[in-house]
Amino acid sequence: MPDVTIGATNAYLAVPFGSGGSTGPWPGVVVIHEAFGLNADTRAHADRLAALGYLALAPDLLDGKLWLRCIRSMFRQLRAGSGPAFEVLDACRGWLAARPDCTGKTGVIGFCMGGKYSIRLAAADPGIRAAVMYYGAPITDAATIKQIRAAVLGNFGGEDKGPTPGQVNAFRTALQKAGKRVDFKIYPKAGHAFANVNNPWGGYREEAAKDAWARTLAFFKKELKEAPAPKAPDKK
Repeated sequence: MPDVTIGATNAYLAVPFGSGGSTGPWPGVVVIHEAFGLNADTRAHADRLAALGYLALAPDLLDGKLWLRCIRSMFRQLRAGSGPAFEVLDACRGWLAARPDCTGKTGVIGFCMGGKYSIRLAAADPGIRAAVMYYGAPITDAATIKQIRAAVLGNFGGEDKGPTPGQVNAFRTALQKAGKRVDFKIYPKAGHAFANVNNPWGGYREEAAKDAWARTLAFFKKELKEAPAPKAPDKK
C-alpha cells in the first residue's frame, strides 16, 4: 500500500485492491494512531479495513517526530478541540470523500489518544458518519456533544484508569440525553490499550480485542456500507 501526502502531511493509504473482485467505489475511513505515532500497528489496522472493502487513510499527526517531543502539543489541541492536528484530520477526511473510488461516506477510528481525536473530529466535521473510539477519553462539554452528528461506537477496558468505567458510562448517558446514536462496551477484565497486540505494558487481551474488532466491523458495515449515500446539496 502506498504512502501519500495530504497537504504537507504524510499518510498511509490502504486501498481494497481486488477486494471481492470490486474496483470500488468504497467508503472511506480515517485511522488515527496512538500517542506513539504512525507505526506498524496503525498500518495493520488500515490494511485490515482495506481487505474488507474500505479506503483507509492513516495520517502521521506527529510528522515523523518522536512522540515525547509532540505529546504536549497533541493533548493541548485535544483540550481546545482545534489546532493543526484537527486541520490535518479534516483535510484527510475531505481528501478521501473526494476520491473517485470513494462512495462519499466516511468514518473515523482512533486508538487511545486517537480515540479522543476520533470523537472530537466527529464533533467538528459533519461529514463523519461513523466514529469508533478505542479507550479514548470522553468529551464532557455538553455543547460539543451536541455537535456530533455521527453514530458512535466505543470499546473500553473495565480495569482502565483513564478513562474509567464511570467516565465512560457518564459519557454514554450524555450522548443518549443529546439524542445521539451510541453503542459502548466495557470489557471487565481488560485495561488500557487491550486491543494492541504490542501493548508495552503487557495488557493485550485477545478475546476482548477480537470481540471489539468484530463490533467495529459490524458498525462500519451498517453505517458506511448499508446506510443510504449522502444526499447531494439542493440546487437553487
